[in-house]
Amino acid sequence: MLLKINPVNPQERLINRVVEILKDGGIIAYPTDTYYGIGCDIMNKKAIEKIYRIRQRSQNKPFSFICSGLKNISFYAKVSNYAYKTMKRLLPGPFTFILEGSNLVPKIMLTKRKTAGIRVPDSNICIHLVEALGNPVISTSAALPNGNILADPSLIHDHFGKMIDAVIDGGPVPSQPSSVISLINDIPEILRKGAGDVSLFE
Repeated sequence: MLLKINPVNPQERLINRVVEILKDGGIIAYPTDTYYGIGCDIMNKKAIEKIYRIRQRSQNKPFSFICSGLKNISFYAKVSNYAYKTMKRLLPGPFTFILEGSNLVPKIMLTKRKTAGIRVPDSNICIHLVEALGNPVISTSAALPNGNILADPSLIHDHFGKMIDAVIDGGPVPSQPSSVISLINDIPEILRKGAGDVSLFE
């Protein structure tokens, strides 16, 4: 199912339709401020396992997930004053922050060091989805096994077919990876330079 959703003012009726799919354990593709992502409800273990199979990825490499804002992040990660101030300056935006996960995060979503990658994209569709669902949404790029990333929602729809329950067409996205910054122990470390200004951490 391909659903055209307005990226500036997402239609509530369509957002709610996608949320019902997520609540039923469905998998969706959706636009972010970097790539089109593939995701599911973070609290649905079966759906998460299905995404690992779709992406042909080892469960030792957890996916990041999307929160709706800083307040939302504080439920799912241990946020120090430093981390809070840093994220407040840069979010929403094309950054993935590595933080220590809280007890609310399913084990399948944490690394061995109990860390998690958390995003708040500058995307109204993402924010509305997470707020309406009430849980974070898994985020992994809509990539082929060879690593090529699909940027066109209709191509994503055609390629993944029945593996994905709904593809949100939210128009073009920048197709650049997010910058990944670790804030563990309040020591910032740039793990990947992507979109977004990382000069604050250099």
